[in-house]
Amino acid sequence: MAGAEEEGLPSEEQEQEKEQEKEKEQLSSSSGSQQDSEAAAVRIESTEERAAQDGGAVPSSASAPPAASTGSTEERAAEVGPPPSKPTAISLETSVDQFKLLRFFVLRPGTLNQGIKDTEALVDKEIDGSIRSIWLMAEVDHWNNEKERIVFITDNSLMIFKYDFVMFNCDQVQRIPLNFVDRISHGTFSFPKRSLLKREGDGVRIFWDRMREPTFTSRWNPFATDLPFITFTYHPVRNISATFLALCDIHNFREHLKVAAQKAHATKPVPGKANGVLVLKQDLHIDAYVGLMSFLGNQNRLGYCMARGNLGY
Repeated sequence: MAGAEEEGLPSEEQEQEKEQEKEKEQLSSSSGSQQDSEAAAVRIESTEERAAQDGGAVPSSASAPPAASTGSTEERAAEVGPPPSKPTAISLETSVDQFKLLRFFVLRPGTLNQGIKDTEALVDKEIDGSIRSIWLMAEVDHWNNEKERIVFITDNSLMIFKYDFVMFNCDQVQRIPLNFVDRISHGTFSFPKRSLLKREGDGVRIFWDRMREPTFTSRWNPFATDLPFITFTYHPVRNISATFLALCDIHNFREHLKVAAQKAHATKPVPGKANGVLVLKQDLHIDAYVGLMSFLGNQNRLGYCMARGNLGY
């Protein structure tokens, strides 16, 4: 019986072996978990390094890759630089306006000098005297039509020339004695209330017969030339250079005309007529309503000598 009990009970050596086996299993499991944690740490570190290289943050979820791609896109945009700026509307309008102005024949080299030379030959020194000033103006008739003009102020006369800058020929001369000029009005243009016409800018109107009013027939005749006044405004090329700015200056023209007319009144007074010049600042009224002809003519600059495609007129 004692021998059987000894065989059924575990010996001390067997218990020690079992304890050693348990310790080995625990060590193997702990080493495996440590290796897993080390591998995970290595994976996290590699991920952080890649994220730092890409310029983004460490991805924490499935939506992380787009953040890295966004950073790379921003870097590429910074390397390429900002997109080229588009030309402004002001620069385009300026270049178009410059191109339109260069179509005027008066701007061609030597053209204006030749025109002045040809018109100077038409001045009669016995009647007109010496030339005091020369101007380049745009005449505005009673139907709102613009017409290119060369204007002389002499000792005794105001001379208006219709000059063809294409053929270098003077087509018409209008001579107004300065001692007949009795009123000079300057200001903006005005039209009747129901008129469809508009005109920007200032003008000067010269009257030489205060007692005579234009007739009904003259007012409604677009080709009438017997009106006792004439109206001028700026020439379109006035801003092309300092020379043309001086030639087209309406305000200086008005002052020169006033002084010349006062001198003419003093030296050659008209019998039965009040001497002196009255200068008024008031609207320059144009009694035109529809003005289809003037609208088409002014839009296409038909009153000026300029290049029009393959034709110049």
